[in-house]
Amino acid sequence: MAHRQTFLILGASGDLTSRLLLPGLASLVDAGQTGDLLLVGSSVDEWSQEEWRDRVRNSLEKSGGAGEGSMALAASARYVQADVTDVEGVRSVLAAVEGQPIIYFALPPEVSITACEVLRKVGCPPETRLVLEKPFGRDAESAEAFNRLLAEIVPESQVHRVDHFLGLSTVLNIFGLRFANRVFEPMMNSHHVESVEILWDEDLALEGRAGYYDRAGALVDMIQSHLLQVAAVLAMEPPPTTGEKDIRDGTARILRAASVWDDDPARFSRRARYSAGTIEGRELPAYADEEGVEPEKMTETFAEIVIGVDTWRWAGVPFRLRSGKAIGNPRKEAVINFRDPEQIPRGLVGAEGQNRLRIGLGFGSDTVRFDIAVNGPGDPKELDFATLEATLGAGYLSEYGEVLKTVLDGTPALSVRGDAAVDCWRIIDPVRQAWKTGEVPLLEYPAGSSGPEPWPESGLPGSQPGGS
Repeated sequence: MAHRQTFLILGASGDLTSRLLLPGLASLVDAGQTGDLLLVGSSVDEWSQEEWRDRVRNSLEKSGGAGEGSMALAASARYVQADVTDVEGVRSVLAAVEGQPIIYFALPPEVSITACEVLRKVGCPPETRLVLEKPFGRDAESAEAFNRLLAEIVPESQVHRVDHFLGLSTVLNIFGLRFANRVFEPMMNSHHVESVEILWDEDLALEGRAGYYDRAGALVDMIQSHLLQVAAVLAMEPPPTTGEKDIRDGTARILRAASVWDDDPARFSRRARYSAGTIEGRELPAYADEEGVEPEKMTETFAEIVIGVDTWRWAGVPFRLRSGKAIGNPRKEAVINFRDPEQIPRGLVGAEGQNRLRIGLGFGSDTVRFDIAVNGPGDPKELDFATLEATLGAGYLSEYGEVLKTVLDGTPALSVRGDAAVDCWRIIDPVRQAWKTGEVPLLEYPAGSSGPEPWPESGLPGSQPGGS
């Protein structure tokens, strides 16, 4: 990467920039992964060059990214005050670019769309790369329209729709676990797998994010983007290579084949929000009482849906996607629940349960566990369950560092392709409509609990969510 690049952050004064983008960029710089890079920040705030550089330095120091390279990046950083929804504002930020522009839209979705409309009018160098945060549109129709707009600015290969979950080292490790182990790959089909679960329950509550979260909710914030992407990686066919085309073709095929189970979103989706409670000594108010929340919006903090994937491999296997906030016993894992053996010899007793492969999804859950039946102590005919456990290798870069590396390299393997972004909306749009019309009640669960009451097993496909 010998040529000059400019990493231009639109929305540089926001929390995303200081908390995630700058530390991720610093990890790349200090690892020698960037080459000749200029950092330019822009927002409507009246900051001087030195104020911006101080903000960059402070962010890097707080994240531990204070190496010689990242400090040099901060010292040379530039700031441009501009309104990028205005033609002159876009021209002024482009004038600060040296070499190849990489434009990161750290902006609210609607502002990003407006800025892109202005960028289409102004024009940009042909090698420009556009980097966009989720959500990509508001529904399938608006996502398709956004794709058409972006295609008028740069080719699809230069558009990076960021999903930082695809940069999690444990998500990346799914490739090795699935495709490099003969013991697992032949088992990954409907003959052997009863159900699959993608779980992201966290003990964090709103944490001051009402401005965004109360508009999005758990379904859009987590399932529409992150968990559907993890499911696609887990379910994809073995790719010929780990190149970006093969990976994105594979995940897009899964999303294209996915839909709500039995086309019945009222029956196969749930929503809830947390009421007042306690997590590890922290007293939490009810979500409806959080600052900045509009209770009448009935925004959910817990969402769960069941989808099917209509391919030869996965037909008839339910995929449950679940995410909740303020959960007292958080779980972040993908679980493959295997079917029971076709026959157990008479005389073997015990071992109630099933074989499960549980893949931790990072943030303290960097493990893979395999639950198997073994002969217990004492009587060898009495079976018990044991867990084989291994720690997954953590990458040397953060999830944002991994994603930004592919952006700088121009290999969008860890970003979402345009058609896949539309399909993610297509999958959940019927659920949103069923919720909007009141077909699915908004339940409540106390903060610090395990969520709402278990989903009634009667009539539901597959088993209940996997073991502890």
